[in-house]
Amino acid sequence: MKVIVLGAGIIGVHTAWYLLEQGHDVVVVDRQPDAALETSFANGAQISVCFCEPWANAGAPFKVAKWLLRDDAPLLFRPRLDPAQWRWGLSFLGQCTTAAFERNVEQLVHLGRYSHESLKSLVAQTGIEYNRLERGILHFFGSQADFEAGAQGAEIMRRHGVDRRVLSRDEVLAIEPALRNASQYVHGGTYTPSDESGDARVFTQALARLAARRGAQFLWNHDINLLQPQAGAHGQEVGGVKVTSRETGESQWLKGDAYVMALASYAPGLMKPLGETLNIYPAKGYSATLRLLKPEQASTISLLDDARKIAISRLGDHVRIAGTAELVGLDTSLDSPTSKVRCESLVRRYEELFPGVADTSEPNFWTGLRPSTPTNVPYIGRSEKASNLWINAGHGTLGWTHGAGSGRALAELMSGLRPELNFGFYGDVLPAARPRTVVTA
Repeated sequence: MKVIVLGAGIIGVHTAWYLLEQGHDVVVVDRQPDAALETSFANGAQISVCFCEPWANAGAPFKVAKWLLRDDAPLLFRPRLDPAQWRWGLSFLGQCTTAAFERNVEQLVHLGRYSHESLKSLVAQTGIEYNRLERGILHFFGSQADFEAGAQGAEIMRRHGVDRRVLSRDEVLAIEPALRNASQYVHGGTYTPSDESGDARVFTQALARLAARRGAQFLWNHDINLLQPQAGAHGQEVGGVKVTSRETGESQWLKGDAYVMALASYAPGLMKPLGETLNIYPAKGYSATLRLLKPEQASTISLLDDARKIAISRLGDHVRIAGTAELVGLDTSLDSPTSKVRCESLVRRYEELFPGVADTSEPNFWTGLRPSTPTNVPYIGRSEKASNLWINAGHGTLGWTHGAGSGRALAELMSGLRPELNFGFYGDVLPAARPRTVVTA
């Protein structure tokens, strides 16, 4: 088939790569001049198969209510006159039960394992270097109450086959000695040795270049304007996609046998003309990337700071501090009072934990829109309204973790194969009589 992939972030580029692997002709369209320059650009850098709990849990409504008036709250919900926000919020509340939490965890763990194996195979195949550190993820807690809650969470994850170890304060400091100077902030922790970290943007751009060498066509600097519905042999289908060059202003219609929607938070808007509603809402996240002044005193294990709900990952001679979520629509500004508070809190926290280790004078702040579903489970599968349109969107904070597996699974589904993955794919997509594909390490 000729397949047109809309979006060149982590999800779109992985999908394009695996479509090439299946023998398809691929065209990728993105409004940016290169891959991974929006949601995937400066994320937390963690590949966190074992730290993939959904946001929605029994205690979430109380925490969100407590954080309503705090500009630096880990999850900031400011009600707006936005039907999509209210629909998402009400659905999120409906997922705040123990049964829903367990169900969603199971989905995310299955996809995470499949994706991690796919990524490891892909790295071995391509040799891409991206400041990868295979040293696990360490989650540390600042109080007894938070530590006990973390230990309970670890027990839930172990029931799903996840190796999350509960550590004492001394064990945390032994695994990451760089925390010794901030030991007053450490009460205990949990550790997942099989998780890892690395620069998602560097990886995705390298993969896009390799895909181009294999024949994929990339249309950079092209806005994606409109999907054209038309009648087909199996009901409604997409007849083409209108794109406009940002350099020349010229528009054209791209036509293919199949289309992939990998536009993250912008997917719902483009789906509306087809009569299909995706319950994806953007969660505005922040990061700061700092140059290390004293690399020998910086952490090397990727960290999760429970008190601030932030991730800290080493990227060569830099460190990335990322976190918080703000439900404010498609706003990506960094100059609002709230944005400034949230950015500054990231740097201030790093300086508390690792005083003098990084250059805080040029923090390289960034914000991106995480395409979040109320369950944190993404849409992967065939559109319910257009037979030749496929969806790979809604990965929230786990796009880097789930990117390889999501792209691989969708490419297999589009090729009539059945992925070796116990996952609730979107739409009517699983070919019952076809063989399952086999995951290899």
